[in-house]
Amino acid sequence: MKRREFISLLGGAAVTWPLAARAQQPAMPVVGFLRSGSLTDVPRDRVTAFREGLKETGFVEGQNVAIEYRSDEYQTDRLPLLVADLLSRQVALIVGDTPSALAAKAATTTVPIVFVTGGDPVKVGLTASLNRPGGNVTGVSFFSVELGAKQLGLLRELRPGAARVAVLVDPKFSTTEQFVSDVRAAASAMGQQIETFYVSSDHEIETAFTTLVQRGAGALFCGTGWFLLSQRDRIVALAARHRIPAIYLLRDYVAAGGLMSYAQSNPDAYRQAGIYAGRILKGQKPGDLPVMLPTKFEFVINLKTAKSLGLEIPDKLVALADEVIE
Repeated sequence: MKRREFISLLGGAAVTWPLAARAQQPAMPVVGFLRSGSLTDVPRDRVTAFREGLKETGFVEGQNVAIEYRSDEYQTDRLPLLVADLLSRQVALIVGDTPSALAAKAATTTVPIVFVTGGDPVKVGLTASLNRPGGNVTGVSFFSVELGAKQLGLLRELRPGAARVAVLVDPKFSTTEQFVSDVRAAASAMGQQIETFYVSSDHEIETAFTTLVQRGAGALFCGTGWFLLSQRDRIVALAARHRIPAIYLLRDYVAAGGLMSYAQSNPDAYRQAGIYAGRILKGQKPGDLPVMLPTKFEFVINLKTAKSLGLEIPDKLVALADEVIE
């Protein structure tokens, strides 16, 4: 055999062998991580916790699983297109919040869906039941009928003389009406007067604070919605400017200078979602995995903010806190 022919044959073998070897290896599964709102507004601890959950089941991003990240950038009508894009990439499953999980459910009955939701998944139409979800959808729910009562109760402990409590919510978020209904029921049971403000723009936030001050609101309960989370610095600053004590649904507001928060642990919920994603990747059916409800709650107080507001936090509240920011 001529030298040139030998080199050509060797070169051809060198190129062909890796291709053949790769063809025999199983393709790395791809997880679609889909969000309403913006990925830049999703605190990194949520994504980190999701990866930790995957790791607990043996999956490491970049090694034996890939994750495609998508968000609608506050344009909910884009969600079906984003879902279609993920499905065209033959993702093994889709993980998402309530709006994106609903969009995914409308698009496929075969690709598994794992949700992380703040609402009742049965009421919003994600699952048939909590114990036996059925179909291709399961996940983690923050839903707790006692949560609104607990949050209002903590606010009343701080400001027992507040005749009116303002409630701030995002009208475009899918679980808002359920949240408002639960808070109204809790307020009625404890004889607390509340007034709800629906805000979905910078101007409406400014107007809401001006109005709630004019109407004598003694405290603020900041509720649901990715838009509100994206505006947390503005909301916290306005609460400070108007000297309104507030309780928030997420620790992120308190880290930004808000007074206090009480809610389920979001990182823990995303870790659980990662575990479910891993179990599904290993072959379990989502419809056989019961919806996980919150088991870990966090009460966080910012004493520095309390001091700037001229508030004395009762010792019993400080004693109840899981975290105190000073």
